[in-house]
Amino acid sequence: MRKTPLVNDEYYHIYNRGVDKRTIFEDRYDINRFFQSITLFNNVESIGSIAEYSRSNGKDIKRFGDRVAEKERLVEIVSYCLNPNHFHFILKQCVESGISDFMKKLSGGYSWYFNNKYDRSGALFQGRFKSIHINSNEYLLHLSAYVSLNDKVHKFGDPVAELTRSSWGEYVQSIKKPNKDPDEKICSTDIILSQFKNSKEYELFAKSSLKEILKHKEEEKDISRLLLE
Repeated sequence: MRKTPLVNDEYYHIYNRGVDKRTIFEDRYDINRFFQSITLFNNVESIGSIAEYSRSNGKDIKRFGDRVAEKERLVEIVSYCLNPNHFHFILKQCVESGISDFMKKLSGGYSWYFNNKYDRSGALFQGRFKSIHINSNEYLLHLSAYVSLNDKVHKFGDPVAELTRSSWGEYVQSIKKPNKDPDEKICSTDIILSQFKNSKEYELFAKSSLKEILKHKEEEKDISRLLLE
């Protein structure tokens, strides 16, 4: 049993990293494959493997997420960040066991793809995913900044920075990565942006929050405990 029960209509910080802190995204294709998996596996119905679905549906695979009705989704995605050796999500559970089922499909499907591509075997991720209940609106707001800007938290430099992808662009329309990632939106941003006058005001808030996070990180304080205070 999990120390933190996963309850419908509640928000959670979900994260995990590669086993032994190993890299889980070796190139942009890996990241985009994982991103595609986020959309495809967020469904109460099973689609089998991505390869099988792609063979039977062709180019329609790119628009699959758009056809999944809200009532059929396992989770609602608020924000995410994919880093070279770990990932973060803020998820709202939509159905019973939704987060667990989603993460099982996502981690299992991507592990199969990664091991097959790189001719390896064994676990890719470090045990079961970690979860923290987001128990206040203030925590949710600050955590949204922490997750969407998580690559900045770690101060990745080139070329490592090229192996990241996040929801930041979905919140701040002026921030885009041309010729790098598909123009797809997967996040439900209203829960955050509806609390600000516009995306610019949220951008200022998020950057200010990040500044404080980095300050405390340098003082070697625990980020999750800081946000809960």
